Order: sequence, then C-alpha cells, then structure tokens
Amino acid sequence: METVYFAGGCFWCITPTFRQMEGVYSVVSGYSGGDEPDPTYEDVKYQRTGHRETIRVDYDPERVSFARLFEIFLGSVNPFDPDGQYIDRGHSYTLAVYYLNKEQERICYEGIDKLIEEEGGPVYISIEPFKSFYPAEEYHQDYDLKNPEAFRRELIESGRVKE
Repeated sequence: METVYFAGGCFWCITPTFRQMEGVYSVVSGYSGGDEPDPTYEDVKYQRTGHRETIRVDYDPERVSFARLFEIFLGSVNPFDPDGQYIDRGHSYTLAVYYLNKEQERICYEGIDKLIEEEGGPVYISIEPFKSFYPAEEYHQDYDLKNPEAFRRELIESGRVKE
C-alpha cells in the first residue's frame, strides 16, 4: 500500500474520481500543507491556517501507478488557475501535491513539464514535501455518498459540471 496527497480545490469534488478507481483502497478528505495542528474546516476555508483542502489516497501500486493517479489528478482540476478552483477561491483551494519520496516528486515535475509542452502555461500546482495531514470532520468524508443531491448542486454551482 502506498499513499499520495492531492490538494485539488474542494475535496468533496475530487474524492469520487479517485474512490472509484481500481487499485484505490481509500480516500480521506482533510487538510495539509500548513503548520497549524488540528485545523478546522472553518479555519481552513477562511484562510487562517496555511492548509489546503486535501485528499489522502491509499492505493496498491501493483494495480495503479502513482503516475496514473497524477494524470487523473491533472484531468480533474484546472491547473492554469493560480487563485483556486472554480468558485472556490483562496490559498486553501489552490492545487498541490505533497510528495512522500523522490520518485513521486520526479513524476509530478515530468507531468507538469508535459502539460506545459502540450497546453502551454504557466501551470499553478505546488509540488511540496509532505509535512502532515489532518482528516477533516466526519461530515466531509464521502460527502457525495451521504448527500448526493447537495453534492450534485455543488458540482453545478461551482462550475465543475455543466447542467
């Protein structure tokens, strides 16, 4: 089992993409990147902690590679937006990958270079060494499964999905 941490804007919005993948065992919504211990959703949302909304993805590298997960991440976000994702604005909604080893770091930079070559740039994805991860409050976990109608409205209102 290996782990990767992706900050992709609203953690509700990117969780289902990874949870449904073969080889992924769990996806946990939480906070990463800042220095404040045990942040709350309100503090992260209102930019008081330096953390970003982040998902922890636990996966089997024999069934799905880190490179494939990173490719899926790139396809799930807008890497050309420096100020957040869709209607979610501010540092806590900006993009990041918190790598656990040099191989993950290398794959991220290679993927970004490829994206810039294919699409142009600049690309706004912070690649940072992992420091800490704090699981979000329980009501954020698997939000799309617990609140399917509200989740669908969130996707539409955020601009991630067109009606």
